[in-house]
Amino acid sequence: MIGNIREPKQQRAIMKKEKIIKAGFDLICENGYYNTNTAEIAKEAGVSTGIVYQYFKDKYDILIEGLEKYGNDIFFPMLKTKDVKFDKKDFDKLLKQMINHYINNHKVSNVAHEEIMSMVHSDKRVANYYYKRELEMTNFLKEILLNNNFKNDNLYEKVHIMMGLIDNLCHEVTYHKHDNMNYDIMTNLVIENIKNLFKNDLD
Repeated sequence: MIGNIREPKQQRAIMKKEKIIKAGFDLICENGYYNTNTAEIAKEAGVSTGIVYQYFKDKYDILIEGLEKYGNDIFFPMLKTKDVKFDKKDFDKLLKQMINHYINNHKVSNVAHEEIMSMVHSDKRVANYYYKRELEMTNFLKEILLNNNFKNDNLYEKVHIMMGLIDNLCHEVTYHKHDNMNYDIMTNLVIENIKNLFKNDLD
């Protein structure tokens, strides 16, 4: 570590720190956490390595701040959606859009997603980030359904199961890619299972 870590106060310094966070997170997303070093982050941000160490202890701290600022784009893009209104007869169309959105996000950031998800199982701060966002996502989707007149009947648990089904489907389509799997059929089965969870609201 070079010098003491400081929190920038002036706007110019704040912007410089933001550039470092974005550069670091972008490089980690592109190359992976373990294939990115502080010198590369400094170069990408257009600053010296010494400047990086004024604001961050190491690239790990850059990763954590990058997750807080940009992680939702990869893991929980639905958190950016507000005021979702839909006809219940179009629930399957909404689910299909949601699934496609998740799959596309996974494809764009598959290097970052794989490495960061592996860190969820070995790193407490990364795990806490993911756990916190997962709860936010569950509550967020629950509120969307409540706002569209779904009953608050085990809704939290149903939403959590729904998220797990969609997440597993996205991982299968994006990463595992088993040759003997028909992903159109699998997607339809996931949608049918989710609709069965909310059968009392959709009848």
